[in-house]
Amino acid sequence: MAPIISTIEIERPPEEVFAYVTDPARFAEWQRHVVSGGVEGSGPHVVGTRCTTTRRMGGTERTTTQEVTRIDPPRSWSVRGIDGPVRANVDVTVEPLDDGAHSRMTISLEFVGRGIGRMIVPVFVLPTAAKEVASSCQTLKERLERGS
Repeated sequence: MAPIISTIEIERPPEEVFAYVTDPARFAEWQRHVVSGGVEGSGPHVVGTRCTTTRRMGGTERTTTQEVTRIDPPRSWSVRGIDGPVRANVDVTVEPLDDGAHSRMTISLEFVGRGIGRMIVPVFVLPTAAKEVASSCQTLKERLERGS
């Protein structure tokens, strides 16, 4: 299945955008169904770092684990889902605009279904995610530009 891609320009430097968008502890601030998020261990993100995200879906909360597969601050960050029937692979790129005064951020989101997830992804996950990714990016933009 084709990835869901959303691009938005943000009036903040790439370093700020990258730090905010790649911090799982802040996902609940700009992603509608996220309850909480975090990073396992301490120290900076490196390839292999694991992150957890708890989402409210269908009246229940489900925690998933992702593993960082690429990181190049403040330009790119990728994670892949490593557990559960529905696994998200996410690629974030941040490009500088106006000599680094502003940024263009692109999020590419691809879902992989395992077991029952193969049926869930096309019927429930993709239609919902397609609607919510652009909305989440807009919320992210508004929060960063307000200085939150």
